[in-house]
Amino acid sequence: MGKRHYRDLICWQRAIDLAPHIYQLVNTLPADERYALGDQLRRACVSIPANIAEGQARQHPKEFLQHLAIAKGSLAELHTLLLVCARLGYLSPDSLAACEHTLATISRPLHGLISTIRSQLAANSPARNPQPITRNQAPEPQVAPK
Repeated sequence: MGKRHYRDLICWQRAIDLAPHIYQLVNTLPADERYALGDQLRRACVSIPANIAEGQARQHPKEFLQHLAIAKGSLAELHTLLLVCARLGYLSPDSLAACEHTLATISRPLHGLISTIRSQLAANSPARNPQPITRNQAPEPQVAPK
């Protein structure tokens, strides 16, 4: 099976679908918040699919894991910023609940992808699949002094 494209990943698709909603939310913020809180909302939102895509395009699964961890952190950051918006009265409880539902639909497959890659890495680790020692790698026998 060939390497999949990031556009095939459900977590990426859902994160991309979330972006227009966050941008619409930013447009409803008071003018003095659009450049501070709004900028943070946009950056966190865009960081999620961007890191999934960048990580998937990397050559090694460990690099992919690192980028997925960043995407996971951006997802948590976005959730926190949405909670701040709700506390400040910029987001209704119903809108917050809808956003949290959407974040969960991204989080679940993202966690699943992370778990799958970790399992694959563990299955392929040298500790689990030790290579036989060749004669050239074997330690020299120690001779006791007389």
